[in-house]
Amino acid sequence: MAQARWNFHSIFIIIILTFFGASCARIAAKSDLTFGPGESRWVGKTLKQMTLEEKVGQMIACRYTGGFFSNDNDYIAGLRDLVVKQKIGGLIIFLGEAYETAHLTNTLQGLAKIPLLVASDFERGAGNQIAGATLFPTLMALGAANSEELAYKMGKITAEEGRALGIRMTYAPVVDVNVNPDNPIINTRAIGEDPEMVGRLAAAFIAGCQEKGMIATAKHFPGHGDTDQDSHSLLPKIKADRLRLEKVELYPFQKAIAAGVKAVMVGHLNVPALDPTPDLPSSLSPLILMDLLRKQMGFKGLIVTDAMEMGGVTNAYANTEAALKSILAGVDMVLLPPEPAKVVSFLIAAAKSGRLPETRLDESVRRILEAKARLGLHLDKFVDIEALPRKLGTKENLKQAFLTFERAATLVKNDGGVLPLPTSGKKIMVLSLSSDQGDYFAGRAFAEAVRKRSPGTRIFFGDATTGKEALDEAFLKAAESDAVVCAIFSSLKAGKGSVGLDQKHIDLIKTLAAAEKPVVVVNFGSPYLLRNFPEVEAYLCLYRNTAQAQEIAARAIFGEMAVQGRLPVSLPGLYPVGQGIELKKIK
Repeated sequence: MAQARWNFHSIFIIIILTFFGASCARIAAKSDLTFGPGESRWVGKTLKQMTLEEKVGQMIACRYTGGFFSNDNDYIAGLRDLVVKQKIGGLIIFLGEAYETAHLTNTLQGLAKIPLLVASDFERGAGNQIAGATLFPTLMALGAANSEELAYKMGKITAEEGRALGIRMTYAPVVDVNVNPDNPIINTRAIGEDPEMVGRLAAAFIAGCQEKGMIATAKHFPGHGDTDQDSHSLLPKIKADRLRLEKVELYPFQKAIAAGVKAVMVGHLNVPALDPTPDLPSSLSPLILMDLLRKQMGFKGLIVTDAMEMGGVTNAYANTEAALKSILAGVDMVLLPPEPAKVVSFLIAAAKSGRLPETRLDESVRRILEAKARLGLHLDKFVDIEALPRKLGTKENLKQAFLTFERAATLVKNDGGVLPLPTSGKKIMVLSLSSDQGDYFAGRAFAEAVRKRSPGTRIFFGDATTGKEALDEAFLKAAESDAVVCAIFSSLKAGKGSVGLDQKHIDLIKTLAAAEKPVVVVNFGSPYLLRNFPEVEAYLCLYRNTAQAQEIAARAIFGEMAVQGRLPVSLPGLYPVGQGIELKKIK
């Protein structure tokens, strides 16, 4: 009997310790966005206890920056007011340093009665916003590599590093299908122009991201890829009919929903085939959000707006009215409304007057709380700052990002086998041409990498302000060379309106090509730019201007690596999707 009692007691203790250990493990490593009974109880209890003001606040997300600020700084006072007085539910970080970001995020979480949903735009990994974190190439580079494994690992690393910083949601991936070569704001941010590829690679990114406990966001619903206008400045109109929309624009969103994406961002787009209301942004359309996205496509997660400070909505609507209309249309979180305190007060008044039914608030607040519970924020909303050096920008993560850059390199054209270039016996001239004002040394890393391999290389730098006299002088020096390598740069920026090249630079490249000099163009931006000078001998695409991309470009043109990327978009009149010349490693 004594032995039997000991066994029973031992078994009981083991069961208790096993349960306790499993619970602790779940709390410490909750990273799969599961939603169980514990999460459900917290959501129900929290929602029941919330005031009307707290419910309204939960639906607002405002910006912050991860820099150093003293405790009595006015900026910190403003953030404190948003969290404590306005009771906002979310924050969105734009740029920051690693330690400062984590510390400030912890501080703001400490002020919040209900945990904050902290998000950021990590389209290119956490390094897209936070210095010290891993920076990946654009999503179009994923399309060029056409690798689900690379997409999955990019999502995974993004989530691991973001969570280490206290950031639990990313506004990525972009699932727009870029079918318009003149798109000034999506372009290389898109995976490509093939809906199947976009959906497949986006699903892989989403899986990697959400398996590691970060909410992914498919954007910009119902599709921003077929426009030559920027919704940051005005309201683009998508003119496609319903059938085309279903085959192209909506297809990747449906794939993202099937992959379990937990959030969708709605863009400020006018889509008459989906809602005939004149000049109505999709972000304010019940037909597009409630009928199409919720009912027809079956999406049950969070719907968030694109930034409400963008011209696509502010040009026609007051800040307060736009926020109300978006919520009535079916939006759960209103991102970056101008004058947020004023917007919160307006929405509270609308709720008290009955214009904004409390039942409508409850629907969205429940989804927001469920998202926070899935992230484990109800268990622990803080992060361990001391762990950052072990989790951010590790050699393994940087190696994975470098591999992604490398696999994306796309040799579109190589007439006469001009590439790879020899490292000796040829006089090489590098022209680094940036179409952005003030970006004079955009190609410094590339130029130095070329000169390292070919010590006699001559280098010229020019930007949008460089005059014709200097460009003429550059032409004369280039004419004395055996080969000319033109590194071209044109950034994709909100409100810029174009990713095109400076006409003076186009003229220079065309003149060099006509002079029967071997001209190699290495493009660190939109692949569509070859349309300006199709006569050049070689054209290499890297899709993004970073130090990694510039180093890889130098390795590629000298044959130090295999080049195997394929165009994820077509170049009208020149090359189809999938064009790419394989270049074997020779050194």
